Amino acid sequence: MEFLSQMWSLLGLLTILQNVLPTQLLSLLHSLWQSLQDSLTPYSYFDVPEFLGSAAVEPNALYRHVQLYLHRSLLLSSPSPPRLTLSLPRSVYGNACAAAAPPSVSLSPNHSVPDAFNGHRAVWTHHADTLQDSLEERRSFSLRLPKRHAAAVLPAYLAHLAAAADSLERSSRARRLHTNAASPRGSASWSSVPFCHPSTFETLALDPDLKARLLADLTAFADGREFYRRTGRPWKRGYLLHGPPGSGKSSLIAAMANHLRYDVFDLELTRVTTNADLRALLIQTTNRSLIVIEDIDCSLHLTGDRGLASTRRHKRRRAAASDDSSDSDDDVMGADNHRGKVTLSGLLNFTDGLWSCCGEERIIVFTTNHVDGIDPALLRPGRMDVHVRLGPCGAHAMRELVERYVGAGVGDQDMLDAAEGCIRDGAEMTPAEVGEVLLRNRDEPETAVTELAAELKARVNAADDLQWEDSAAELSDESPTKKGRKGFGGWEGKVRILGRLRSLTKSDSGRRGV
Repeated sequence: MEFLSQMWSLLGLLTILQNVLPTQLLSLLHSLWQSLQDSLTPYSYFDVPEFLGSAAVEPNALYRHVQLYLHRSLLLSSPSPPRLTLSLPRSVYGNACAAAAPPSVSLSPNHSVPDAFNGHRAVWTHHADTLQDSLEERRSFSLRLPKRHAAAVLPAYLAHLAAAADSLERSSRARRLHTNAASPRGSASWSSVPFCHPSTFETLALDPDLKARLLADLTAFADGREFYRRTGRPWKRGYLLHGPPGSGKSSLIAAMANHLRYDVFDLELTRVTTNADLRALLIQTTNRSLIVIEDIDCSLHLTGDRGLASTRRHKRRRAAASDDSSDSDDDVMGADNHRGKVTLSGLLNFTDGLWSCCGEERIIVFTTNHVDGIDPALLRPGRMDVHVRLGPCGAHAMRELVERYVGAGVGDQDMLDAAEGCIRDGAEMTPAEVGEVLLRNRDEPETAVTELAAELKARVNAADDLQWEDSAAELSDESPTKKGRKGFGGWEGKVRILGRLRSLTKSDSGRRGV
C-alpha cells in the first residue's frame, strides 16, 4: 500500500508540474528523456507518418507501402496475428465489380507485429494519436531494428517492402474504364466507370501456341522495368489486333487488361478535334494502362497526310522564292485549317513520338477488321510491335467453347468429330457465331452440338457451291484472255472442272440418301 501511495503522489506531482511549467520547458524535458532512452536501448526506431510537412497535407507514399506490406506479408500470414481492424468501404455496396471483394485488414492502433529479414528481427507498431481539441487523428508506423545492424539492414529492407507493396497494389487496386468525352469548348478530358469485364485468358478460345506467346510477351513487358531503362527504350508496347468482326478482338483486350491489372483508356478518335487535344489526352492517361483505339481504319481518314504535307512544303518554298505574299498567306491559312484536325503525323507522334514517353508501362492497342486499310507508317515496329491475327474458330478453339458453354460431358462425340472435320474442310465460323449457337442451346448439350455441326456442314456446302459457280464461269468464258489463262485453258482445265462437278454430284446424292 505504501508503494501505491508513493506512485499516486508522483503522478500528482507530475500533473502539477505539467500545469505549472511552460510548454517549451516540458518539450525540452521530453526530448532529453527520449534521448536518454535512445542512448540506453539496443534498438533504433524509425517513424513513418501518414502525412508529410508541418501542415500534414502531403501524403507519404512510404506509409501506404507499409500498410500494403503489413496487410499481405504479415497480418494475413501470421500464425498468431495481433489485434486487427476490418473495414468495408461504402463504395463497395451496389458495385458489381467489388461485391465479392473481402474486407480490408489493417493493424489496430497501438499494436505491434514482428517481421524477419535476412536474419534480423523487425517490429512494426501502428500509432494513432487524437489531436487536442479535434476529432482528427495523426496516424503513423514506427519500425524497430537492432541498433548495431540498422544502417546496413534498412535500405535493403525498405526496397524489399516497396517491391512487395507494389505487387500487392497491382493485384488489388480498383481499375477503371475511361473514355474521352466530347466537349463543346474543346477541352480534352476523360470520364470513367469501374472496369468489370469478365474476360480472361482462361476463358478465351485461342490457339494454345498463340495464347502462350501472348502471355509470355505481356509478362515480359510488365517485368521489364530494368530492361527498358538499360536499353534506353520507352516502357511501352504496341499491339495490332486484326480479323473479321466477332473474332474476339475486344475480348482479348479485356483479357490483357485483367491479366496485367491495368486501367483501360478507350480513345474515340472521332471526338478529338486537334492534334493538341490528342496530346492532352495522352498526358492525362496513367501508368499501367492500355490505350485502345478500336476500328482504327474507320475512325478517321488518316492516309495521304504525308503527301499533302510534302505538297504544302513545296508550295511554301515556291511562294517564298517568288516573294508572292498573297499566295504564301493562302498556303499558311490552308495549313492552319489542316492543323485543326487529327492528322496521321499527330497519331504517329501519339504512338511513337516524344509525347508518347510522358508515362511508363503503357500498352497501345489498335484494332481493325481490314489491316490493308491502315497506313504502313502506323504498323512498323516501335509503333505496333506485335501483330495478332484473330480469324475463324479452329478445331481446338471450337472444342474449348463447347466445353465451356455446355460442359465437358457431351455424349455425342461423333457430332463433335463431324464439326471438327467441317472446320478442317474449310468451314468458317467466328468465336462469336459459335458462342451464339451454343448459348441458345446451353440447357441441351446434344442439341447444341448437333446444331453447331449442321451449321458448319452448311458452310462447307456453301463454299463448295461457290467454288463450282466460279469454275463454271471460267468454263463458259470465251474471252481470248481467259481462254489462255494457266490452270483453266484447254482440255486439261475442262477435265478438272468436270471431275469437280462429278464429285459434287456424288456428295449431293449421299446427302439425299440416294
